[in-house]
Amino acid sequence: MAKDEAQDQAASELIDAKIAALGDWRGATLARMRALIREADSDVVEEVKWRGVPVWSHGGIICTGETYKSVVKLTFMKGASLADPAGLFNSSLEGNARRAIDIREGEVVDEEAFKALIRDAVALNTSRSKSR
Repeated sequence: MAKDEAQDQAASELIDAKIAALGDWRGATLARMRALIREADSDVVEEVKWRGVPVWSHGGIICTGETYKSVVKLTFMKGASLADPAGLFNSSLEGNARRAIDIREGEVVDEEAFKALIRDAVALNTSRSKSR
């Protein structure tokens, strides 16, 4: 197994453990959103940074998945540069770069709109890395 594959597997296992440890609606929500991210981009790289925060990358960070007492927060690093016709971004709206989706218990995110946002974030990351 190559070093990158081993790191990816280790990060995926840490994310699995985090989801299992939550053991409530937050774990189920994070697992569902993770599955949608993987569906939207089969080449996504999973990482764990900043004291255990799941991070999904492709050509740069797409988004992070933080869990708090009352929300699962998916923060898109370049969210301000993404079109959001479905209005999924509902948090961190004041910044020049980031945008976030806060998901509360019982809330359902439009899956197709979310996957489109992931694909757009990947396209933005990879277009910027090619232009350097």
